[in-house]
Amino acid sequence: MKGEDIVRQNREYTLFSWSVQSAVDPIPVTRAEGVHFWDADGRKYLDLCSGLVNLNLGHQHPKVVKAIQEQAGVLCCIQPSMATEPRGRLGQMMAEVAPSNLKKSFLCLGGADANENAIKLARMYTKRTKIIARYKSYHGSTMGAAALTGDPRRIPAEPTMPGVVHVFDPFCYRCPFGQKPATCHRECIKHVESVVQYEGPDTVAAIFMEGVTGIVNGLFVPPHDYWPRMREICDKYGIMLVADEVMSGFGRTGKWFALNHWDVKPDIMTLAKGMTCGYVPMGAVMISEPIAKYFEDRMLSCGLTFSAHTLGCAAACATIQVYKDEGLIENSARMGRILGECLEEMKARHPSVGDVRYIGLFSTIELVKDRTTQEPLVVPSLNKELRNRGVSTATPGNLISIAPPLIINETELRGALAVVDEVLYIADKSLK
Repeated sequence: MKGEDIVRQNREYTLFSWSVQSAVDPIPVTRAEGVHFWDADGRKYLDLCSGLVNLNLGHQHPKVVKAIQEQAGVLCCIQPSMATEPRGRLGQMMAEVAPSNLKKSFLCLGGADANENAIKLARMYTKRTKIIARYKSYHGSTMGAAALTGDPRRIPAEPTMPGVVHVFDPFCYRCPFGQKPATCHRECIKHVESVVQYEGPDTVAAIFMEGVTGIVNGLFVPPHDYWPRMREICDKYGIMLVADEVMSGFGRTGKWFALNHWDVKPDIMTLAKGMTCGYVPMGAVMISEPIAKYFEDRMLSCGLTFSAHTLGCAAACATIQVYKDEGLIENSARMGRILGECLEEMKARHPSVGDVRYIGLFSTIELVKDRTTQEPLVVPSLNKELRNRGVSTATPGNLISIAPPLIINETELRGALAVVDEVLYIADKSLK
């Protein structure tokens, strides 16, 4: 089919996520390989956002494709009450790379599924009902996950699940408490504990937080003591600490999981995206040993028809093995250092760049009209300008997201960043 025919048929018969349908302008993609994909006219694009920050291995990794094909030839699907080899193997492989206190996994279909079931697990285990989450967060669009989500995408879904209380974030560039690094007293941490106390500690089941806040909400890396202090607060009040590592997990930040940077062990960790790189839908909730022991002689009231799906398990096993065999966690850290250096150079060169934030291959550029006032600068044409130059990424609001596949090499990375640098001159001109 021609590109325009693919787009027409997609628009006529399907709905596009998070979009005004009449305004969508999708690329008609026909094939992909590595860090690139091609449209119906044969035009090549570098995928600088790894799809939706899920294609950590890039497109069509042959070892994962082969694993899916081989599993499909033997057993495509079986009900989740059955035991299968790929299910058990995946559980063991995940326990080997996760924080040492996490052993068992509830296997589901994606990040929203994982967070929905993490809510249920935390409530069943603690026999408490309230959940604390942050305003600048995204945990999914199903009703429970949407309730956790703090950003404006939650509002059209309201009323959602009751019992969620939101708190402010450790967003150092735009501190909600009006502080600068030189005057910071970790008000963002004290604020969380104050909310716990006001809500009643014995009513709070869990604190849900992303390992590193995702791209749409601005990707901010918390202060070095933020996660350790969250662990202390949870321990003090008997609250479950839940780390949403759906986007920040599986090497994205230069370590297996973002919490590894701060040596913090959560009670529950939710996963998806890089678990299979989206080749087959898959997610997981990993739980600590005390929680696992609790359900040894109590009903686990969680269930999904496609839980522990055999194709997903096979894909995840192959994906984790590729991370190890190809040293991709290490490559993320290595390429991340180059990325950070390049972003700092862009910030120095372009007056439209107010801030750059990065950890591993997880980063964003924030555009402003004035660095003193930090007034956001939105340039709607930037996404199209990047596309026209063969680079595809997300540009939510005044941000440019940069989160390439972990397989990217230095030449590819510098080439893509040179395109971003070129487009930033357009943002600079808009200031005049």
